[in-house]
Amino acid sequence: MELLGLPFMQRALLAALFTGLAAPAIGTYLVQRRLSLMGDGIGHVAVTGVALGLLTGASPTWTAVVVAVLGAVLIEVIRERGHTNGDVALALLFYGGLAGGVLIAGLGGLSQSRLNQYLFGSITTISPGDVVVTMVLAAVVVLLCLGLSPQLFAVAQDQEFARVAGLKVRFYNVLVAVLAAVTVTVAMRTVGLLLVSALMVVPVAASQQVTRSFRTTLAAAMGLGMLASVGGLLISAWASFHATIAPGPTIVLLALACFLITWPVGAWLRRRKRIHAPFPDDPEPEHEVCVEEHVDHQHGPDCGHVAVPHGDHVDYVHDGHRHAPHGEHYDEH
Repeated sequence: MELLGLPFMQRALLAALFTGLAAPAIGTYLVQRRLSLMGDGIGHVAVTGVALGLLTGASPTWTAVVVAVLGAVLIEVIRERGHTNGDVALALLFYGGLAGGVLIAGLGGLSQSRLNQYLFGSITTISPGDVVVTMVLAAVVVLLCLGLSPQLFAVAQDQEFARVAGLKVRFYNVLVAVLAAVTVTVAMRTVGLLLVSALMVVPVAASQQVTRSFRTTLAAAMGLGMLASVGGLLISAWASFHATIAPGPTIVLLALACFLITWPVGAWLRRRKRIHAPFPDDPEPEHEVCVEEHVDHQHGPDCGHVAVPHGDHVDYVHDGHRHAPHGEHYDEH
């Protein structure tokens, strides 16, 4: 308890709390879009921003934000174009960003330990100014992820449907990329640029094991992310009396432990659901007997009407209604 009263520990707890909420919030949309490794790629690019900040004497957080946002937008453009060599271009961008950051740090005569604080995290040395920046940026990410959840979910789930519904798909795709970039820079002092993707993805994967709707997955992922961040920090602080344990890896390992716990629970819940409801519910729809319209017409594969599979039979769309063969007459749905 005495440790929690220390100013550096209080700052670390605040940073861990806000990071644990923001990272899974945007990570949920990345997982939904099957872009789980995007955070890792942005983290590589952000290394160049950190090195530029350290070299010029500017705030590494803000230079990392600028470079990460530019990299995220470029990543989204390459992904949207869908060229055959798009994955190669992304690989060049990712590894170029990491190598460029290390090179700039070397040219500036910066110590490796200084850069390692951002690569692997150093939450216990975070300054009061960095805590404020972390809290503000994390709050913006969370508010946008929750406030725009209907639009972001629609775009992540089915982009073609979102376009038909009138949503600006490109804008929301870029917004998700920018929010991911901001989250990476927010979390770089907590778990480090090389591990930030785990905090964005693992809590989401764990919550998906025991939830069935998007809203509950989002809420559970944010809860698990907060639990892993704060719990990992406390475990690391307690264990430091006996050995030197970095908070960043401890946070990630605790998140992985949450996944290992929820995975068998989720498997059991899915098996139990299949046993009790082996077939999807398909209640018998209300219908009317329709005879006169079909005196001279027989529905079939070549009748010219749209066929719609429905349970154990086929409905045919006729005059704006679905007609199902039933003995010598048709049921109108």
